[in-house]
Amino acid sequence: MLFLTLARKTYRRNLQYRGAHMVHNLASAIFGFIYVSIWVGIGQSQSLGTYGLNGMISYVAFNQVSLWVVSFLTNGLGIEQSVRTGQIATDLMRPVHFFYQLMCREWGQIAYQLLYKSIPIYALYLLVLPLHVPSSMITFLWTAVALALAAYISICINYLIGAAALWTTESRWLYWVNYAFSMLLSGFLIPVEWLPGWLRVLSHASFYPFLHYIPSKLYLGLEDASSLLGSAGWCALLTGLCLFVTSRMRRKVEVHGG
Repeated sequence: MLFLTLARKTYRRNLQYRGAHMVHNLASAIFGFIYVSIWVGIGQSQSLGTYGLNGMISYVAFNQVSLWVVSFLTNGLGIEQSVRTGQIATDLMRPVHFFYQLMCREWGQIAYQLLYKSIPIYALYLLVLPLHVPSSMITFLWTAVALALAAYISICINYLIGAAALWTTESRWLYWVNYAFSMLLSGFLIPVEWLPGWLRVLSHASFYPFLHYIPSKLYLGLEDASSLLGSAGWCALLTGLCLFVTSRMRRKVEVHGG
């Protein structure tokens, strides 16, 4: 099966760098501890609403763990580099749909980061933090589904960012713009309902809450499975957009460089 073949190749390629990635895990865990410490300090004088102090610790820790599944994907799925080298022409000529190729490869990357980054950091947090653990397996199931949908949304967004390289030559800046908006509007650092009014409206009008906020709320048992309908809707919309952009890419291939 092509999906498994492409995903497996990416997964195995990453296995060669497990030692170096342990350093990433340490740095990521430390950042998580810093964020937790900030909320512990705030919680000394504030009630922190429906979350409570332990709830916010779990919220922040879970978001830090999910970064490697949802946010830290390949910049533009590598399309920008492919455009610069001219490889894009060959890629678009392959008998497999271009979006499908890159999407399958990125799932291999996500699977690797889940096993070697997210899970080890989560295990560490379980040992040293008063982390909330869902009592029901169904909660774990819906959380996993939410993370999978969030990862797919992120794949689509990165694909669109990479595809922009055919029109702008340089699309890396879009990756960082998207990352900045994600940190602000996705509920990663602060729950969406605590954002200022206009930012809260902007967040709810976008796909960003479905990257971190909704999975975290499901994990904490503060949302039900109906919230996944929004995730599925954005997945469908972005898939259609990716397919449309791919059809346009086939008509406009400008090779820069080699």
